[in-house]
Amino acid sequence: MERKSFGNMQCPVARTLERVGEWWSILILRDALHGLTRFDQFQKSLDIAPNMLTRRLNSLVESGLLERRQYSERPPRYEYILTDLGRDFRSVLVALNTWGNKHFAPEGPSVLLVDATSGEVAEPVMIDGKTGKRLTSPDFVFAPGPQANESMKARINFARQRAVEAAANDAAPTQSESVASAPTKPVKASRKKAASRSA
Repeated sequence: MERKSFGNMQCPVARTLERVGEWWSILILRDALHGLTRFDQFQKSLDIAPNMLTRRLNSLVESGLLERRQYSERPPRYEYILTDLGRDFRSVLVALNTWGNKHFAPEGPSVLLVDATSGEVAEPVMIDGKTGKRLTSPDFVFAPGPQANESMKARINFARQRAVEAAANDAAPTQSESVASAPTKPVKASRKKAASRSA
């Protein structure tokens, strides 16, 4: 069965997955960002079948993330160099590495991002370049862009409405909280009456 193409979808996440959604592609880009360039280097690092590696490299070249350059004529040999588009994928890999260390490394991290000069471990976070605020803040939400079609607008607006409803439900007091916060004056008054009767 032919795989569905995400390339014509409006969602930027879907369009990104069309280029790098196959896990071998992401791992090849990881190794390329670590400095690997040649077929045999990728194959040794990934332990991947040659035919699969060829397909993934060709796909990354077609997508504009890698550039194929010949470095030997006899026999013809090629290396694969990151383009500007491919180098821009680094921030995505940093985010994946950080998320993986946080959630899927119970034994502790095996790969860290560090300051090359000081050796200090970095704390990767995504921030708004205008305000410096972390993008994990609830102050930031997804909104339709200027080219969003009606379907995209409806999907994003529906998601935002659900988020507002969830926040309202979280803020509303539970039944036990309502009982606990109920006024106590009537109770005190009834206690006074009971005490006067017993006297």
